[in-house]
Amino acid sequence: MSDAPALFDIDRVLSELTLEEKAALTSGSDFWHTEGVPRLGVPPVMVTDGPHGLRKQAESADHLGLGSSVPATCFPPATALASTWDVDLIGRVGRALGVETRANAVGVLLGPGVNIKRSPLCGRNFEYFSEDPVLAGDLAAALVEGIQSQGVGTSLKHFAANNQESDRMRVSADVDERTLREIYLPAFERVVTRTQPWTVMCSYNRVNGTYASQDPWLLTDLLRGEWGFEGLVVSDWGAVVDRVAAVAAGLDLEMPATGGRTDALVVEAVRDGRLDEAVLDVAVRRVLTMVARAQAALADPGTVDVDAHHALAREAAADGSVLLKNDPVDGTPVLPLSREDAAAAVVIGEFARTPRYQGAGSSQVNPTRLDDALTALRAAVGTRLPFAPGFAVAGVPGSQDADDAALLAEAVEAARGAGTVLLFLGLPAPDESEGYDRTHLGLPADQLAVLRAVAAVNPRVVVVLANGSAVTVEWQDDAAAVLETWLGGQAGGSAVADLLLGVRNPSGRLAETVPHRLEDTPAFGSFPGEAGHVRYGEGVLVGYRWYDTRLLDVAYPFGHGLSYTTFAYSGVRAEVSGEGAASSVEVTVTVTNTGAVAGAETVQVYVGDPDAAVVRPTRELKAFAKVALEPGESRTVAVTLGARDLSYWHPGLRRWVVGGGRTVVEVGASSRDVRGTAEVAVTGEPLWSEVTADSTVNEWLAHPVGARLLGPELTSATADLDPGMLAMIGDMPVRVVVGFGMAGFDLARLDALVAEARAA
Repeated sequence: MSDAPALFDIDRVLSELTLEEKAALTSGSDFWHTEGVPRLGVPPVMVTDGPHGLRKQAESADHLGLGSSVPATCFPPATALASTWDVDLIGRVGRALGVETRANAVGVLLGPGVNIKRSPLCGRNFEYFSEDPVLAGDLAAALVEGIQSQGVGTSLKHFAANNQESDRMRVSADVDERTLREIYLPAFERVVTRTQPWTVMCSYNRVNGTYASQDPWLLTDLLRGEWGFEGLVVSDWGAVVDRVAAVAAGLDLEMPATGGRTDALVVEAVRDGRLDEAVLDVAVRRVLTMVARAQAALADPGTVDVDAHHALAREAAADGSVLLKNDPVDGTPVLPLSREDAAAAVVIGEFARTPRYQGAGSSQVNPTRLDDALTALRAAVGTRLPFAPGFAVAGVPGSQDADDAALLAEAVEAARGAGTVLLFLGLPAPDESEGYDRTHLGLPADQLAVLRAVAAVNPRVVVVLANGSAVTVEWQDDAAAVLETWLGGQAGGSAVADLLLGVRNPSGRLAETVPHRLEDTPAFGSFPGEAGHVRYGEGVLVGYRWYDTRLLDVAYPFGHGLSYTTFAYSGVRAEVSGEGAASSVEVTVTVTNTGAVAGAETVQVYVGDPDAAVVRPTRELKAFAKVALEPGESRTVAVTLGARDLSYWHPGLRRWVVGGGRTVVEVGASSRDVRGTAEVAVTGEPLWSEVTADSTVNEWLAHPVGARLLGPELTSATADLDPGMLAMIGDMPVRVVVGFGMAGFDLARLDALVAEARAA
């Protein structure tokens, strides 16, 4: 290991840079490197794609995963990592990613992505964590902390409201501020305020008409002013539309290089006064700070324990798999398979032999090795289990040209004589990718035909799914068990064998709802938009918030997941402390493993505000904890809910407020499996805003000063009105009531009341 070089003096460098060098430093030197200034000792730094594995391209450079890249551990993508609900495990994955990033002389790994899964059709959902901002934020924070513990940086992306691939480079996400604040921004906020990622990557799209790359409210007022972000903002590759406007808004680094074209525009804007050079200096300082920060790790790259990282990928894949269903056959749940049952099983489905283990696009990783389930099962059972491909898979060489009828007949014949059918189904790679959205939620018809045919001759069918986002499961009556493995990374095949054979107990929980139909989903009818706009008309009712509040039946709810053991909850308690913005609620529950094998349970704490002044979801996840328990073991789980967990974003006051009143705390194993409830009374905070002539009668009467001023005069004027008319007047602006001659005073008197209320 070489000695670390002396870090350059940022202040000195900044003072000696020419204007042209400053402009160049705020854009890339090529596809993956920042610009260097050799004469001042500033080196370039390489950044490269993640987020579930390093994608360092060794030769050609591209953005869509087409060029060759160095071997690296392909961990399960975020869709599977999220289903672990395990911040400690994800922190370990993060540390491993940091080790590999450092060992390959890369300064920043471009990830993680925390965009909310607004619709299951989003083609890039495999790269995002959840439909819930608390879960996504907490898990992403653990990953960022782990990666950055190794002296390399991360890039939190894609900021913000990037929830689709259709027209992603131009579309305007039209979304109200309350919905932004409660759904689409909190995951970013949690990561920024807890871990300070080195960089935040702005998205391609527009937010309410303004490109994210040149939105001062997003990049400066919110990100830096409110959240205290200290790092640099980098563009998504090609996201900058107007470089000068972007720098002025708070963008520090445009990627990739533009051959000096946009650098020249920055220089010109400074020289003609359209861009203050002091603003450019701030961006340059941030870039220099990041470059300097990376030097220690680049000088001491360390080594990678490839075998240990593969074992960690196997653990993560197993813990991120969700056992959706496990019905009894002949009185006993079909899983886990006994050694005898496993030896008598048949494996069907091309995915068992040719695994689908990661998504397509810029996050593709060249794995250090690749486990397939068929080989892993045969090795574990110690016999050459029969195999039939069953169906063709698009994108698999040699598969798509197979004879469907012959494959189906072969599968049925194999299933007929087997003890158990292990049927591997999933989405072909072309069905979901960066760059375009899915068009349906179903599995391919030929795969479902195989399922129906083998189920007709064998009742012991176990379906193992491989997919990057939710698929409909209207076919599940033909399966005794369903194991959702998402995309399992390079060790996913071995992880599946571990789960099917009971070597590991499933502990994954759904990070997204599995709906019955596309028509039931929250964004149906407004996704992916039209004419350059997508309207977020469902507001805060996203994911389970939509299904639970509207009482819609779902195939599997958010947070669901079975185990080979059982858990009991008892003693749910909630205790309030403080008032208003200082409120908190301490929640405790005891969880007991009531089964015969060790397992892990994820305790989920939801909060509801049934008396809120605005529409709020029936329940919202606010905390969770994963606990491992031996048979018969009990453990008390305690979580503290702060004022923010009890708040909503008030559209009028434009701040977080604790409304107060009845607060329902629910503790359970999913959003639909509530095991205990505690109701507490929270003392809220004043929610009135300034009263004006345009304020309604009800708003005046709810205001402490307004009620004192207007109440007596209005009461005498309306004393003879019936209840219906009084109710109508309550929602009318006071100026209208006065104009109709119903208030007993004129507009001049109203102006005086308004002035008196402002002065009070």
